[in-house]
This record gives sequence, structure tokens and C-alpha cells, in this order.
Amino acid sequence: MDGLMANFAGTCDHVTIKAILILILILIYVVSWGQKWHRFQNISTCVKIEDRGHWASKTEFLLAVAGNVVGMGNVWRFPYLCYKNGGGVFLVPYVVFVVTCGIPLFLLETAMGQYTQEGGITCWRRICPLAEGIGYAGQLIQLYGMCYMMILAWALFYLTFSFSSELPWASCNNPWNTDECNVAGRNLTLNGTQHSNSTSAATEFWEHRVLSISNGIEETGKVHWEVLLCLTAVWIICYFCIWKGVKSTGKVVYFTATFPYVMLLVLLVRGLTLPGALEGVVFYLYPDPEKLLDPQVWMEACAQVFFSYSTCVGMLTVLGSYNTYNNNCYRDCFMLCLLNSCTSVVAGFAVFSVLGFMAHEHGKPIAEVAESGPGLAFIAYPQAVAMIPLPQLWAVCFFIMVILLCVDTQFTAIEGIVTSVTDVFPRVLRGARRREIFLLLFCIICYLTQIIMVTEGGMYWFQLYDYYACSGACLLFLSIFQSLTIGWVFGANRLCNIIQDMTGSYPNVVFRLCWKYLTPLASLVTFIYYLVELQPLTYNRGYVYPDWAYGFGRLMSLSSIVLVPAWALGRLGTTKGTLKQLGTKCCSTECTRQCPQDNALKSSGKSSLDSTDRYSKRINNKKKIQKQDKLYLIALL
Repeated sequence: MDGLMANFAGTCDHVTIKAILILILILIYVVSWGQKWHRFQNISTCVKIEDRGHWASKTEFLLAVAGNVVGMGNVWRFPYLCYKNGGGVFLVPYVVFVVTCGIPLFLLETAMGQYTQEGGITCWRRICPLAEGIGYAGQLIQLYGMCYMMILAWALFYLTFSFSSELPWASCNNPWNTDECNVAGRNLTLNGTQHSNSTSAATEFWEHRVLSISNGIEETGKVHWEVLLCLTAVWIICYFCIWKGVKSTGKVVYFTATFPYVMLLVLLVRGLTLPGALEGVVFYLYPDPEKLLDPQVWMEACAQVFFSYSTCVGMLTVLGSYNTYNNNCYRDCFMLCLLNSCTSVVAGFAVFSVLGFMAHEHGKPIAEVAESGPGLAFIAYPQAVAMIPLPQLWAVCFFIMVILLCVDTQFTAIEGIVTSVTDVFPRVLRGARRREIFLLLFCIICYLTQIIMVTEGGMYWFQLYDYYACSGACLLFLSIFQSLTIGWVFGANRLCNIIQDMTGSYPNVVFRLCWKYLTPLASLVTFIYYLVELQPLTYNRGYVYPDWAYGFGRLMSLSSIVLVPAWALGRLGTTKGTLKQLGTKCCSTECTRQCPQDNALKSSGKSSLDSTDRYSKRINNKKKIQKQDKLYLIALL
């Protein structure tokens, strides 16, 4: 068996290259088939298509978007990145990328959805048919992101144990503990010997009780049935949160999007009253100006903005598509972006105040107890909570917050995929019963594919998906083409005019500069640096994945990236005409969405845009706008 694995590893690179080429050919074929199906759907106009529906109120939209963008990344990733990359200095590159990438892309995607009233795929068909691959790539990344349902399952598992009379991760008197187990730096084994390689009780609970982790990804091992039961429960919860579409989603978010803030406030107040909390907060924000010269800091700030703002995957487009045409998405954009970033900063105070307390109690530097990702949520924070009076109460509060932060992110992501696919095949899937059946099948298929992640080797698979399939490189790649398509093909000025027509407010000139220059440039530079500095994935700084796993991970990353050029090639290959005709057919908009005023003006031959003085003024002063763009660009440079 070892010889076979060695031979397979030796030929992994060749297999990966062949697999990529085969994947490209398959994608081009699928694209061609999709083009034919789309034309067939256009011909079959005799079938009545049910209305997509809208949010019952503006509040539902705001809460749904807030629930989607505010997730565990705000709690377990941003605070760690902040302290690791210079404390308060990290806010400088973070704000730069928020202004140049986060807010412009947020507004772009929300406005696209509200204007076209389409999901993450078909909106591109109406904006620029040649760029429809961007929509497919975004949905594929979201599909890979279904692996984050495991975080919900683990959090639910911890929540059930939080009601125990003694928290199981607070002692070493459990069957899964080893001789190296210790609590708060004190060895609690029977022989009383202190081991140099001792591990905390919280770490052993995570690795031996929750994960039952094996020695490597090759050792799949047995299914952990308790975690599988938790995974089943969270999938059922997510299904019923969205099974009626926006009608049910809009009601659920009133609780799932607001209650985490109550829990966060409670944990923040409790954390700040603990001894050592001040040292933790100072450690969190203490500035190190030299970090600004490190390119790695800027790359991580950019990646954090893309992850926390949920851009480039079509989710904002889907949520915006359920708005009424005249909703003020321009104002909503600023409100939601401010909420997202402020939540990240406040969450850092809640996390590091407790970590400061734990470091104070252990007599260790805070750097030794601070972790990121699952290590923070399932090892460091539970360990700290176990040292606070009434630990069960605070553990319950923390894991309820984790579950609610994750659940609305996940069910809105599922809603995004289902809506996008339904809009591609409206005559087949749109309708109450058909949509519910499709949603059920989607949930079952995703659930079955995640069973491998509840085995003894499941954590290795989870990290493989997280590191490669949902990597920041994929989002950066889509950001480049998305902003270039809107900025240059569709037209940045045209999108600004559309936003003005919908909201009555004309976007600031900075947005046009970002869509045309700053966003694609910042994304491209970060994308190149990301690829240059990309390191092979390891687990727990020790386990090295086999070559075939790296090949599989790269294949997942490329699968979403390749979709963009593959769709463009397929579109060009299936469109007949001269080169000029190809450009006209593949790049011209198919969007025919009209304003409410259009019906009254249609008979006179005027458009709703001509009916507004502000829009006519913008058109007449087009040269003046372009001159402003150049002046702002020169000033920024």
C-alpha cells in the first residue's frame, strides 16, 4: 500500500495537470450545453413563471445582510490578525482595503441584484453575458463553503456539554485524557509528574473527544456518530429557516441576526470586569508601526476584508435582488459596512479581555494563549471560560453566540445558491413545491458529502477545503474580473446613473475610481503576492499532507478560477458572427429592467431616466465627470 501511495505521489503533478485540462474541456462542453438550454428557455415562453417575491420590509433585508456578513470571521479571525499584525496599526491597511475594495464591491453587488432582480448567475447574463462565468465561479465557492456547517455541528456539540455539572474541558478526569493532560499549568495525572510536552484539558477534549482525530488524512477511521447527529440537526435547522424563501428567511433573521449582539455585549461586559482584561486589550491594540512595511500584513488585511464582507460570491447580489427597485441601497451599503467593521473591532475587545484574564491566571504571556480559527473558538476561549465563576452560564452564552453567528451566514448562503440556480431554470424550479423539493435535495446531497468530515480524519478534510477551495486567491481573482467588467464593459458611469435612478443619490466619484482602477489594481497586486507566498498546508504546524491531497486542493482552487475563462470561451464558441458582432452580442447588456415610471412614459418614447432632471444633467456633463475622475486619480497617486 505504501508503494502505491509513493508512486501516486510521484505522478501527482502530472495527474493534476491532466485533470485541469480535462476539467476545462468539460466546463466548455457544459457551457455550450447551458447556452443551448438558455436559448430553449427563451423560446419556451408559454410557461408562466411565478414571481420571485420581495422582502416584506426593509428591516428584513438589513438583518439578512447583516446576518450574512457578520460571522465567525469577525470573532475568531479579525482580533487574531489585529494583534498579530501590529495591533492598532493593522487598522490602517484594513481601512485602506475597506475603502478601495470592500465598500465599492459591496455597493456594486447589491446594486446589481436590486437593478436586475436576478440571482448571482443570471444577473451577469443581463449585465454582460461574456462574464457569466463570474457568477458560476462565485456559486461554486459558496458550494465549497458548505463545509463550514461543521463549525455549527462542533458548536452544538460543545453547547450540549456546557450544561454538565463540570465542564469536561476543565478537568483531566475523563476517559479521553492522557498522561500529559494538565489544567491551568498544573499536571493532574495520577503520577504527579510534569511532562515537557503536556497538553491542556481543553486541547485534549477538542482533539480526542470532539474530533477523535487520526494520524493523517489517509486514515479516515470511524464516523463520530455524536457529531454526525449534531450535523444532521444543524442542516435540518437551516432547511426550515429558508424553506419558504424570503418569506421565512425574513422572519428568522429578526432573531438570528440580533441575538448574537446581545450575547456579544454580555460577554464583553463580563470580560472587561475580569482581572488581567486591561492587559489583554492593550495587547490587542498596542501599535507596532514597523508592521506597516511588511507586505504580509497588507495581504492579510485585504483577505480579511473580502471574507468578512462576503463579496465576489454573489450572496449580496441575491439578497439585493429581493429589494424593491427604489430601495436606497446606497445608504444601506454604508450602514452595513460600518456595522460589519465595528463588530469586528468590538469582538476583539470581548475576546482579548478574556484571553488576558486567562494569561493572568496562568502566569503566561498573552501571545502563548492567543489563537485564531477553530483553536480560538473550541480551545482557547472555552478554556478561559472554565476559569470564570459560573462557567456553565458563560459557556452557554458563548456557544449560543457562535451558533447564531454561523447559522444565518450558512442559511443565507444556501438561499443564495438555491435562488441563483432557480433563476437559471425558472420554468423548472420556480414554484413553492418545486423549490422546496430542490432545496431538500440540495441539503441532502451537501449533508452526505460532509459525512467524511465527521470521521476521525475529518479535520484534515475540513482544513483542505478551507485552505484551498475557499481561499482568498479565488475571491481576489473574481474581484479583478468583476470590477473590470463593471468599470469598463458595462460602464462605471452607467452604474452610477442606475444607482441614482434607484435611490435618488449619485455615488461619490471615489466609487467610479475604485471600480475602474483601484479595486482591480489592489486585487491584482494582492493576488500575485498571495500566489508567490503561498505555503503548503499543514495541520497543527506538524502534520504534512500527502502530495495527492495538495493536488486535490489545487484542483478545487482552480475549478472556480477556470470557470471564468471557460465560460467566456464557450460563449464565444457558440456565438456566430464577425468579430465585431461577437463583441456586440457577448458584451452588450441584455438588461431590460425598467423603473416604475417607465410604463407611463413608454407611449411617449421617453425613458424614466430622461424624466429626471438630475439624470439628464449627469448625461450632459459626461465630459466633466470624466475630468473629475482624472483629477481624483492624479490626487490619489
